[in-house]
Amino acid sequence: MSATRRNNVQMTGAGDKAIVFAHGFGCDQNMWRLVAPAFEADFRIVLFDHVGAGQSDLSAYQLEKYQKLDGYADDVVEIGRELGLENAIFVGHSVSAMIGVMASLKSPELFESLVLVGPSPRYIDDGDYIGGFTALQIDELLAFLNDNYMGWSAAMAPAIMGNPNRPELGEELVNSFCRTDPEIAKAFARTTFTADNRADLAKVALRTLILQCSEDIIAPTQVGEYVHRHMPGSELVYLRATGHCPNLSAPEETIAAIRAFV
Repeated sequence: MSATRRNNVQMTGAGDKAIVFAHGFGCDQNMWRLVAPAFEADFRIVLFDHVGAGQSDLSAYQLEKYQKLDGYADDVVEIGRELGLENAIFVGHSVSAMIGVMASLKSPELFESLVLVGPSPRYIDDGDYIGGFTALQIDELLAFLNDNYMGWSAAMAPAIMGNPNRPELGEELVNSFCRTDPEIAKAFARTTFTADNRADLAKVALRTLILQCSEDIIAPTQVGEYVHRHMPGSELVYLRATGHCPNLSAPEETIAAIRAFV
């Protein structure tokens, strides 16, 4: 099966240059519905679902391939090559920020620039590095998720969204998590929260925009600043938006930041 079918690739827009939007853990391409249309007049928009998410082909999921972020990065490269992309813009949210970094290193001709929304190269603290979680906290998080995925989703999604005065946003994320196959979600969570891509940052020579939210429990400010320091061609923009999903909670601000960059 082609990558475009396997990953449920959807394209809109009329521009010569493409923007590829990639979603985070427990989500699908629908999470870009408030942002991507703003660029349709000037760009070709490419949306897709990671294997195991949304309307992707669940039968294509292979634990051996996807137990590392490399497998997801390989899919992005395959999608880009099938579509004939060159010098496109990659916009990755959360874990897809690092997936995009890896894809750009695997196939440099695909992208001319990166937009990383809430990126984290490593979620676990390590010496002087602050990732936001201790190793014990990640172990406990993964154990809770493994034992009770629905309970974990209900507890974690509102905290991840980070907008308690807008409970409908947390509910949307809960519903998104709950639409994901639990076994695939458990494996993707372990892949995500135990990854370490710090060494990849300095290898990226592309123009890169880092969008950092406030009060983000998944990717705190120190992480965004670390990414910025270690990516020589990067620009760090602090958003007023709170939480980890500005594409849902603050789409206008997210659009404005991306538009100013591209």
